[in-house]
Amino acid sequence: MSRTILLTGGAGFIGCNLVQWIIQETPHRVVNVDKLTYAGQPASLAPVSENPRHQFEQIDIIDAQKIEGLLRKHQPDWIMHLAAETHVDRSIDQPDDFIQTNVVGTYNLLKQSRHYFDQMDTAKKSHFRFHHVSTDEVYGSLCGDGTAFTETTPYDPRSPYSASKAAADHLVRAWHETYKLPIMITNSSNNYGPYQFPEKLIPVVILKAIFGQPIPIYGTGENVRDWLYVTDHARALMKVIEHGEIGETYNIGGDNQQTNIELVRSVCQILDARCPIASNERLTTEQRAGLVSYSGLITRVGDRPGHDFRYATDATKIKNALGWEPLESSAAGLEKTVDWYLANEDWWQPLIQYDEPHQRQDTNGT
Repeated sequence: MSRTILLTGGAGFIGCNLVQWIIQETPHRVVNVDKLTYAGQPASLAPVSENPRHQFEQIDIIDAQKIEGLLRKHQPDWIMHLAAETHVDRSIDQPDDFIQTNVVGTYNLLKQSRHYFDQMDTAKKSHFRFHHVSTDEVYGSLCGDGTAFTETTPYDPRSPYSASKAAADHLVRAWHETYKLPIMITNSSNNYGPYQFPEKLIPVVILKAIFGQPIPIYGTGENVRDWLYVTDHARALMKVIEHGEIGETYNIGGDNQQTNIELVRSVCQILDARCPIASNERLTTEQRAGLVSYSGLITRVGDRPGHDFRYATDATKIKNALGWEPLESSAAGLEKTVDWYLANEDWWQPLIQYDEPHQRQDTNGT
């Protein structure tokens, strides 16, 4: 059955990939709500921009009146809430934006959704869902003992970003317990793939490398992350909204733990094959002469304040309950990602002139 989905943050990295997947793989209609901050790019929606089942609305989720009008106008069956500020370094430098969007914005969306839900007839209430999309960073940092985050791991956020997402998670649960809003929450590991803004780790590595610039690595590079290909995440989100249990949380992980330095070297190795230094016209003659591999550009920089050592996400619950598992292998996913960036300079070229303080890599990926 076709549903109308109100999806927030649909011009961002995970959002645009999810919107494309829904339009291409399901019969559902998407009302795509995005403020269009620096990380929300209309160009990311080009593959579905002319599709009649996709409608874009440029709205800030903290605008209560506009959100109320949007719900009244489109009468969605499901809400998928992805809109968020996500860059950890930016949250350290400018936490106000994170509190406003991630906490106040989520509160406003919950408040308006509750009023909308309370006015529904019984039949529509029976299939309404509010799906809050969160991060595994709310659980804090793991040591190197082989443990992994589960849905019952206590929250221990360590950056303004993860604290703001943890606050949003708690608000969503409170609206379920107090007001009986039918919610579900997902917490995913690091995402990677096409359309990721070029301040995140993998795009930073690709673009720094092909221009012959130093590739920054925080500290020792031994911090560990679990990497999830974004299309696998999109499939998981749809599994949850279509078949998940109300009030439940599902962790979504890629079962793909790597240290940052291992990941960066893998990307450099793919670039060595896909964009050989000897034929890379973006490099000067001097740069080509001085490089054997793009990995020679790796440069250690001072560590980030409060840098979490390790994330690992146990996705057993969603695998057993909903039959989801990641399909993309690490090697294939990285190759697809590198190939996409090499083939889509028109998309990323206008975005690489962002301000200098944030040209550091965000190792958290989402």
